[in-house]
Amino acid sequence: MEKIIRGLHAFQTTYFASNREFFQGLAKGQLPRALFITCSDSRIVPNLITQTEPGELFILRNAGNIIPPYGVWNGAEAATVEYGIAALGIKQIIVCGHTHCGAMGGLLNPEKVQSMPAVANWLKFAEATRQIVEKNYSDATEEERLIAAIKENVLVQIQNLLTHPAVATALFQEKLKIYAWVYEIESGNVYSYDMAENRFVLASIDHKPVPMDFHSKHILT
Repeated sequence: MEKIIRGLHAFQTTYFASNREFFQGLAKGQLPRALFITCSDSRIVPNLITQTEPGELFILRNAGNIIPPYGVWNGAEAATVEYGIAALGIKQIIVCGHTHCGAMGGLLNPEKVQSMPAVANWLKFAEATRQIVEKNYSDATEEERLIAAIKENVLVQIQNLLTHPAVATALFQEKLKIYAWVYEIESGNVYSYDMAENRFVLASIDHKPVPMDFHSKHILT
């Protein structure tokens, strides 16, 4: 905690003091560029990865970057998604998984989370991911299965995202684009899902969003 408090004081006396007008502007309202949905993992820092400033990303985080289908879970995910689109006018959503994801490890190996009933219950919203990996990657190594789960889960959660009325409406009106990303911790690379190639490729400035008729299928790793 001492390090955290020291950091807080350093922020207030250096960064904030040098950018006081910027923060005063933020106090008047927000207009984020994108809704960034990612894992709670402490190694994932959305603004650092994307080099964005405060106010540019509307961030939703939880274990496994999971979005339950609309109406089946009374959590904050649906409210955050709805508010981002309806109130803030967000036009881009990024669902970003990451390598070495503990949640996906627990999904593939339930014994790891059997002493954590809340976690085990939460991971049920990624059951489709587990089944896809089980049926399509049975010959893969444990490491390959985890990587496959991380990638497949991003696509499965986008399918769940499409059940949310605010998302479906904005997509139909062509006011929203959704992107599927995987962040590789060890390299700093970000990979974006390419529907045409049916695989994750190194993200580029012109990478394409998933189409409105998107449907998940096991990818080419």
